[in-house]
Amino acid sequence: MKRLTLMAAAGLLTAAWAAPSLAADLPRPAYKAPVYVAPAFSWTGFYIGINGGYGWGKADLSNTFGSFTTDTQDGWLLGATIGYNLQTGNWVWGVEGDIDYAWLKGNTSNVVGGACAGGGGCEVKDTFFATARGRVGYAWDRFLPYFTGGAAFARLKINAPSGASDTNTNVGWTIGAGLEYAFLGAWSAKLEYLYADMGTATCDASVCGVSTDYSAKLNVVRAGLNYRF
Repeated sequence: MKRLTLMAAAGLLTAAWAAPSLAADLPRPAYKAPVYVAPAFSWTGFYIGINGGYGWGKADLSNTFGSFTTDTQDGWLLGATIGYNLQTGNWVWGVEGDIDYAWLKGNTSNVVGGACAGGGGCEVKDTFFATARGRVGYAWDRFLPYFTGGAAFARLKINAPSGASDTNTNVGWTIGAGLEYAFLGAWSAKLEYLYADMGTATCDASVCGVSTDYSAKLNVVRAGLNYRF
């Protein structure tokens, strides 16, 4: 009995010594680092930027001598932008405002029958162009095609044959579409087209010789660079 007990104790002792060695020989579970998933890109937030482009169109004039249309009223625009986007799912809703200095002008002197104010050519100039618009777009990650529309503002200046001039700030409307692309973190670039109807202003008889109504309709293509916060 004693021998059996001693043999059992010896066996248990041997097993205890062998257990660590056996555990060391067992295959260790492979460790895999969790797969990194980049956070989804979001257009939500405020932004500021610059924009510039080209505008063209015509101005219509009318007075007691008749109705006239300028030749192509065209030139460059350059200015600043501010806005805010809110993304819900793939839809992006936003508001945007901008103001551009403009170098657009056209005149009636090159138009057949384009007498204005009784004997000469009238020149119509746009010296600034601004908008306050809503935007709605559908985002494909960093690509954002969008539609836009809202109010448009322009400073229209008419130069009469006498050399006198009259300036009015007009309020009209605008509608358009564009494509914006986000890159390098907070930066995005856009290209857009706007059509704007600037309403009607009146040149007083004291300036134009006779009361003359004039209006401008513009097409604008411009690019922009924005920084998002």
